[in-house]
Amino acid sequence: MSNYKLLYVTCGSKKEAQNIGKALVKNSLVACANIIPNINSIFKWKNKISSSKEFILLGKTQTKNMKNIFKTIKDKHSYDCPCILFFNIEQGNDDFLKWIKKNS
Repeated sequence: MSNYKLLYVTCGSKKEAQNIGKALVKNSLVACANIIPNINSIFKWKNKISSSKEFILLGKTQTKNMKNIFKTIKDKHSYDCPCILFFNIEQGNDDFLKWIKKNS
């Protein structure tokens, strides 16, 4: 299993994504956060098909930070059930991976 993770979170607004991203970087839980604006999400919630504009927050981090990332996001997120996913980073630029390790 990889020590490096890519964090994926959907947020209801740009401000929410920025606030969460800044908190994660400030507390060295992610080395970097990226926000992808204006995505269209279609989902089922409470047995109804819904859609909304959302923002994707991506972060580069390490396995050791996952528990605190979950807590930080849940504390700051407006959704009852926020999408918080982690993907393994199996390979990458060695210098960039070292930078993630140093900054998260």
